[in-house]
Amino acid sequence: MAFGSLASKSWLGGLRLRWQKNHLASDEFSFLFEEPPPDEYISLDCETTGLNVRTDDIISIGAVRIHGNRILSSQRFEVLVQPQGTVSAESIRVHRLREADVACGIPVDIAMLQLLRFIGSRPLVGYFLEFDAAMINRAMKPLIGIRLPNRQIEVSAMYYDYKFKRLPSYKQHDNADIDLRFDTLMDDLQLPRRDAHDALNDAVMAALAFIKLKELGQS
Repeated sequence: MAFGSLASKSWLGGLRLRWQKNHLASDEFSFLFEEPPPDEYISLDCETTGLNVRTDDIISIGAVRIHGNRILSSQRFEVLVQPQGTVSAESIRVHRLREADVACGIPVDIAMLQLLRFIGSRPLVGYFLEFDAAMINRAMKPLIGIRLPNRQIEVSAMYYDYKFKRLPSYKQHDNADIDLRFDTLMDDLQLPRRDAHDALNDAVMAALAFIKLKELGQS
């Protein structure tokens, strides 16, 4: 039964990839389906005008390349992006980016194409990455015809699995009480914290957590 389930997932995954390849807007983006460099990942974070993936805009993107257990700090991606809408006072309090700051940013289409080249076919790493990926996909799909095909690795899920395995057996159930807040995660893993809600800083911290959890999973 387990084998059948795995085979089904593998078949569906292959079908999805073939569909995405056939719907690429241009062969220019076929590099997204190449074999990624061994043991390389991209840790990614976005700052936005709000939390609505349908109506809010990306205003900054930060990403760093990971090779094995090292963050390649010289290989980073950091851009400010011009939003189509306004930057609310509430979001400014979070990321401290004012309209005057992002006015000198680049158009979102250019930012997406630059980001694609930086990412390549590498798997993506992030903390609550689903939101960042949804924001990027909304901007990316009109340009390349598809959503990002890259595998996505959620740091909070890795941390949940790590903590779950260390719970007493009577606490290992579906509703296990595990604190997934980012500050808690970083402190528990004894990792240095940078100023939060800065896209590049958040990407670096997620990369540190990913590397540490990967090492702990192998020990």
